[in-house]
Amino acid sequence: MKKTVQKILAMILAVSMLHFPGVHPAAAFTVGEERELGEALLYQTRLAFTLLDDPDISQYINRLGGEVLQVANAQYFDYHFFVIKNKEFNAFAAPSGLIFFHSGLLETMGSEDELLSVMAHEVGHVVSRHIASRMEKGMKVGIGALALAIAGIALGGGTGSQAMITGAMATNQALNLHFSRQDEEEADLLSYGWMKKLGRDPAAMEKMMQTMRRITRYRMGQVPPYLLTHPDPEARLGYIQSLLAIEKVPLNERYKPVDNFAFLRFKYRVMSQLEDDGQFRNYLVSKMSDSHITQLERNMAKYGLSQVEREANNHERSLVLIKEVVAAMPDRPILLVDLGRQEMAAGNKAKALELFEKASRLDATDLWSVFQLATVQVELGKVKEAEANFFTVAREIPEYSKVYYELGKLRSHQGQKGESSYYLGKYYLYEGRIELARKNFKLALKDRSLSLKIAEDAEAMLDTIFRLEEGPGSVRDREEEKKKKAEEEEMRKRRSFPYKQTSLSGPRDSRY
Repeated sequence: MKKTVQKILAMILAVSMLHFPGVHPAAAFTVGEERELGEALLYQTRLAFTLLDDPDISQYINRLGGEVLQVANAQYFDYHFFVIKNKEFNAFAAPSGLIFFHSGLLETMGSEDELLSVMAHEVGHVVSRHIASRMEKGMKVGIGALALAIAGIALGGGTGSQAMITGAMATNQALNLHFSRQDEEEADLLSYGWMKKLGRDPAAMEKMMQTMRRITRYRMGQVPPYLLTHPDPEARLGYIQSLLAIEKVPLNERYKPVDNFAFLRFKYRVMSQLEDDGQFRNYLVSKMSDSHITQLERNMAKYGLSQVEREANNHERSLVLIKEVVAAMPDRPILLVDLGRQEMAAGNKAKALELFEKASRLDATDLWSVFQLATVQVELGKVKEAEANFFTVAREIPEYSKVYYELGKLRSHQGQKGESSYYLGKYYLYEGRIELARKNFKLALKDRSLSLKIAEDAEAMLDTIFRLEEGPGSVRDREEEKKKKAEEEEMRKRRSFPYKQTSLSGPRDSRY
């Protein structure tokens, strides 16, 4: 319940910020204003949701997004792609090139091309400035109605969120949160063209739209949030099929099959971190025994099962499975990192070190192996080597929270309390734990031995926190709201306490 409230409040803040002084009509809604809004929204998204941002996950999805951006000639923004730990069928492009995929949407995808097609579609909305236009339309309605509707869409298709959306639309105001038919066709056309430029089969777009249509029919009254903002999959499917029909050469004869190893590893890494209700495990076991799938798919199903067992702390079983996968695919360096993690869990630190070092040599760009190498180096007392590797990860993925936690621990052990507090402050900030972040940055600034560069960055982080605390829907507002709710609950308890009715003619509470 607490997490749900945080999600609602975070989305209310996102909408509230559309109304800050200086926001002009859509035609004048500047790139700078959109960038500023996107930065604030990212912090609030971290507060509201759990992001799956380990380097192997973030590197994969951002590299794939980078392929789209190269052919899209995307301008204005530094695009970033994120995975949200949430079973809802959803994805959304936020202001300034922030694009989020819920794990529930990834679960429905069968290939990298399908993921790329949705990614390209979302980039198409950003490039075409559809988001700025949609926000301007939202500004024409009451802030409360708009906030409730966006919160409902973000939270998913449950009865509570549906009630929020229904209530917001019952205000008889011209609420228009979804992309128009023209917006959708424009984004689909851009996605179609970019996939062809990349040598990817655009038929994957048709498969994804068929999935969306099927989910829409299956869900019946509870429409997934993605289809609230991207409506009418039937019409979109027809449009994409018309594009495919005019191709002179059949697409399956023009495009070579894509190696889906990286996609399947990414998908199963994400899915294994969701709460296991047994369905995913059963799916993987069934997949492993399916005679109609490729050997790669069978091996990767076994990989997925190894990750499920790891998350369930069945480390011996996980180690057996991942060893079998590595033996079947010895030319995939990143699998050595997975094996090394299991060796670490089994207490075999020297073996883990060997595996992480080998993976790093085979692929120097893999920051997941660098981070894991640093963690085992700390365990083995190789502090200087670990520190250098942690800083490499922090430099390349500055928003990765866990690396700051590790640096904070290192500095604490070295007796450098100021720097330790600074890095812990960054960890808490990127984890969305604002109050702890503020506390640690203030502690850091009390240390007179702190370097000027770190002190200036700590001050900048405090300025960011101040904006989050003082703005509409801020941390301070949430504290006030919490206090108000507690007072209302106390009043409700008093009113419901049994007492003797002394008058039949006095005023009555209209709720009873």
